This record gives sequence, C-alpha cells and structure tokens, in this order.
Amino acid sequence: MSAPAPSTAPPVQGAPGTSNDIWWHVVFGSLLLAALVGFGFWAIGELPATAPLGILTVTVLFGMFMAFNIGGNDVANSFGTSVGAGTLTMKQALLVAAVFEVGGAVIAGGEVTETVRSGIVDLEAMHLEPMDFAFIMMAALLGAAVWLLIATQRGWPVSTTHSIVGGIVGGSLALGFTTGQGGWNVVQWGEIGQIVISWFLSPLLGGILAYLLFGAIKRGILRYNEEADQQLRDIKRQRIEHRDRHKAAFERLDELQQIAYTNAMARDAVVVSSEDGFDRDELESDYYRELYEIQDRRDEVDAHRALEVWVPLLAAFGAVVITSMLLFKGLSNMGLDFTPVSSVLLMLMIGAAVWLAVFIIAKTLKRTALSRSTFLLFSWMQVFTACAFAFSHGSNDIANAVGPFAAVFDVLRTETINAEAAVPAPLMLASGIALVCGLWFVGRKVIATVGTGLTTMHPASGFAAELSAAAVVMTASVLGLPVSSTHILIGAVLGVGLVNRAANWNLMKPIAMAWVITVPAAAVIGAVGVLVLRAVLG
Repeated sequence: MSAPAPSTAPPVQGAPGTSNDIWWHVVFGSLLLAALVGFGFWAIGELPATAPLGILTVTVLFGMFMAFNIGGNDVANSFGTSVGAGTLTMKQALLVAAVFEVGGAVIAGGEVTETVRSGIVDLEAMHLEPMDFAFIMMAALLGAAVWLLIATQRGWPVSTTHSIVGGIVGGSLALGFTTGQGGWNVVQWGEIGQIVISWFLSPLLGGILAYLLFGAIKRGILRYNEEADQQLRDIKRQRIEHRDRHKAAFERLDELQQIAYTNAMARDAVVVSSEDGFDRDELESDYYRELYEIQDRRDEVDAHRALEVWVPLLAAFGAVVITSMLLFKGLSNMGLDFTPVSSVLLMLMIGAAVWLAVFIIAKTLKRTALSRSTFLLFSWMQVFTACAFAFSHGSNDIANAVGPFAAVFDVLRTETINAEAAVPAPLMLASGIALVCGLWFVGRKVIATVGTGLTTMHPASGFAAELSAAAVVMTASVLGLPVSSTHILIGAVLGVGLVNRAANWNLMKPIAMAWVITVPAAAVIGAVGVLVLRAVLG
C-alpha cells in the first residue's frame, strides 16, 4: 500500500516557528521536562522496592510521549477551526487548551480506566503472564505515539483511539504468535469491522449535519447580512449624492436666495435637534426633507434583524448541545447523579440564559458595523464550543494515553492483570501538561490542515463545524454508533466547504488514506515494539 501524499495545507499565522518564540519554546520545554521528571519520581515512590525500575522508566517515557502526540494531533484538530477562522491565535488556543484540557483531565478524568480499550483483544484467551501484558501495553503506547507523530508531521488528523487499538492488536498478535499463546483468533474482528464502518459513518454524519446547519446559517443570517450590507452601502451612496446635488444647487442660487436657504437650513437644524422630537411638516428645506426620506429607507432595512433573532436561538441550541456533551461525557466521571428530568431542566436553563445573553449582546452591537457584529457574535460562540470541546476531550480521550500506562503501573504494583486500573491524579496532570506541550511544539501542521487547508474558515462556519461535530458525537454515544470524533470533525469541515463550494478534496485524499492505514501502521510498530521490549527488558 503506497503512503499518502504529503499535506499541502498552508501555514497558520502566529504558529510556533513563524516568529521568534524562543521563550515560549523554553517555557514549554521546561514544563514538559519538569512534568516528566516529577511524575517519574512520584511513580517510583508509589511502587514496591522490588518493582523493575527499567520497565517503569520506559513506561513513563512512552506514556508522556503518547500524551505529547495526542496534543499535537487530537487537540490541534479540535482547535484547528478556531485558529483557522481567526477567532483565536495559536497562543490563545494554547492557553485555552492548557486550562480546559488539563482541567478536564484532572477534574473529570475518572478514577479508573479500562486496561484494554474497546475490548479489541481477548487477552484472557492467551493466558498471559502479568509482565507480558505490561509489554503489550507498553508496545501499544509506542506504536500509537510513533504513528501519531508521523501523521502529525504530515498534517494528517487521525484517530488516537484507532491508533491505540492498532498498537494493542499488533503487540498482542506478535506476542501470541512468538510464544504460541494465541493467533488471529484473539482479535475481536467485529470491533475492527466497527472501525472500518467509522471511516465512512463518522465523516458522513458530521458532513451532513454541518452542511445542513451551515447552509441554514448562510441562508438565514450571512446572506441576509450581505444583502442588508449592500442596501446600506446604496443608502450611503444616496446620501453622498444627495449632499453633492444640494451643494451644486446651492451654488447656482443668487446671494439673496442663498441667504434665505441658509436661514431655512438653520431653522431646520434647530427643529431636528429638539429633545421633544419634531414633525416632518415643520421642515422648510428640501435638503432635510429628502435626508430624512433616505433615513427612513435605512431604518426599513433593519440590518441587525437576523443577528438579533436567529443568532440568539442558534446560541441557545448550541448551549444545549454542549451542556449535554459535558453532562454525559465530560462530567460523567465525577459521580454527579443527575436524573433525566434534572439534566433536561439544566440544559434548558443554560440554553435560556445563553439566549438572553446573546440577545443582549446583539442589541448592544446595533451601532457596530454589520460585518463586525457578525464576526464578534460567532467568534464568541465558537470560543465557547472550543472550551467545552477541550474540557470534554481532556476528561475522556486522554484515557488513550493514561489507560495503557495505568495498566502497566497496576501490573508493577499488584503483579496481577486487572480489567480496570486506578488513574492517579498526578498521572492525569502530567499527561495534561504533555498534551498541551505537544499542541505547541508539533500541532501547527494539523491546525493548518483543519483550519485553512480543507476549506476557508469564518467564525460562523467554524462554529457550525464544531457544533455539528459535538451533536453527532453526543447522538452517536447515546445510540452506540461506532464513530470517531476526529473523523466527525473533518467531515463537518468538509460539509462547510461543500456549502461554500470550496472543499479541498485533493488534501482529503491523503487524510482518508491515513485513516485506513492508522490501525495497521500502529499495529506494525506495536508488534516490533513488543518483541524488542520483551527481548531487552524481559
């Protein structure tokens, strides 16, 4: 199978490497090193004296390396639309990610995690020794992390879940064949089939919803605003023509006529400035009468009507979707016991509060230029969705990094294989720091792909893509559909591009190929890794 062609996505403005960011490099490099060393010493102190420090050291390195590359690919993918639309700069996205990703990981990351993600391999059938199980998890971390780094350097947004699944499959098969403990039968091929289904289902669902949502936004808001803007420009031109016409007519009058007309204009100026209001019949000059006729036409345009009516409703809908995602995915690990009725009421209350807040903001922007008002409102909503995505991602998907590590740590601590492993808070914190550092150091190419490469982004289209992806992720979770959040968001970005007739299918081809080879590529690296680890450390 030939490798996909390299990405042709344009660079992101303000990304690291495009300016003198030496101090940012130093700070995040130091932060990553401190997290690595600090967590390493903590882990050593938590294990019995008989635990093999070599295996622990390698596992810490692989786990932090995995979290680093999740930041470079998955988090960069999540913030790509915000950076590409100009809503956030790269550094602002980094700071938002630092707060919400790490916060989500530490606050709502969960106290336990599955040791084998998605039940992809039946390890019980292999009758593994605890250390062989640890080697499989270590190899899975290595295989997934190396493939993510390769994909990230090429600008390909790929699924971290599929990567870790590939690493587990490769490590398990390699160990099973070499020890005679198992073969192809240990792989749950039905799960692999669901991954294949997700290649098509995820981008299709994301694309359809984003196409419908952004199409409605474009017809109901953006196109209305364009037409209103054009009418306002025409009225402004009419005012200029009106002024020039009366100026020329005034210059053709004789001196007495000019004095009389000037006096009439002065009296009209006093009338219109009256605090008690005035009647148009009181106006004496044609200049003021025609000027207010033009003003009437301007008032009839009602340029901000779409922003005041539809944007608050759209924001309320988005708030309900994001709140549901936080309740059922982001905060589900915190032990908050919401009944279905209380959950619905909470979502409705937040939706109503957001509707009122956005309506008030839209009213205050009435004297601001229409294009600027549109940009500001959708920018605010897009940042809101980006923050919620970051929190949800930190609380859920970081398990791809900590799950295998927690499994190895649990084996070293208990010398047994358990279905679930404890996730200590220092592990979540260290992984969150590595994740943010990965976004800074290697995430810019994936951000460029998602934010500018696949289609041109505006805050409105970026908001539509993010909200559509959130809605599909939530719906798929409730229905149990096999989907990938990464693939969903890419499909949503393409759906936006289809509305604008500006989707970059040439760039999508290598990305789709990368999705197909993610599992086998990570599996090959994981297979080699488990053999090397077993030979060196076993």
